[in-house]
Amino acid sequence: MTVHTEIIDDAQAITVLTLDRPDRRNAVDHDTLAQLTAAIRATAARPTRVLVLTGAHGHFCAGADLTGVEDASFASLLQGVLDGLRDVSFPTIAAVGGAALGAGTQLAVACDLRVAEADATFGIPAAKLGLMVNHWTVQRVATLAGPSTARAMLLAADTITGADALRIGFVNREGSLPTALEWAAGIAKLAPLTIAGHKLMLNRLEQAPGHDPVVAAAFERAWTSRDFAEGIDAFRNRRAPTFEGR
Repeated sequence: MTVHTEIIDDAQAITVLTLDRPDRRNAVDHDTLAQLTAAIRATAARPTRVLVLTGAHGHFCAGADLTGVEDASFASLLQGVLDGLRDVSFPTIAAVGGAALGAGTQLAVACDLRVAEADATFGIPAAKLGLMVNHWTVQRVATLAGPSTARAMLLAADTITGADALRIGFVNREGSLPTALEWAAGIAKLAPLTIAGHKLMLNRLEQAPGHDPVVAAAFERAWTSRDFAEGIDAFRNRRAPTFEGR
């Protein structure tokens, strides 16, 4: 198993989901995403006040495990996990240390709240690989980080530290898993129906983008392009890619 579930406090109903793939810095593959989906559903099916998502061995999630990514089916699986974190009625907290890149940043922004170490790293290096993230991720990153930082992350593949993320409000608190658990314990004592209602209203304020055929065509074009194949081959062979825009 690459996703571990731990119920920290039965009385307070706090669940911790931990990504555990130390050889890949907790990068997610198809199987890990399937496990995450099942773990989120199981957490939602029992009395839960707070879910904390974290990573083992010093990293949150280094992104997609590109050794097994062949097409956009990975993006569809990832979207299911992001939707699950967004749609559960209770608060979710990402406890981030080390790398939170690509899919790692997507998992972090899908959570309601973020705690991060000062030297953690957030980024979406899709432009270095020739692929695209989904429209919802772009919306969420722009909402949380601000349009300027979002453009730097998405168009220039820039990264930001946990300290900078805290400064701009992308991260809520500085710290690691103990900080997240302390916060979760405080939240668990609050009125759950109030929290569920407020979360619902907050989510309704930022409805996911509807189907846009122009955006969908751009997404399909990137994921089926020669540049994507070049980016994956370059990554696997540890060389610099040469992109041609086709």
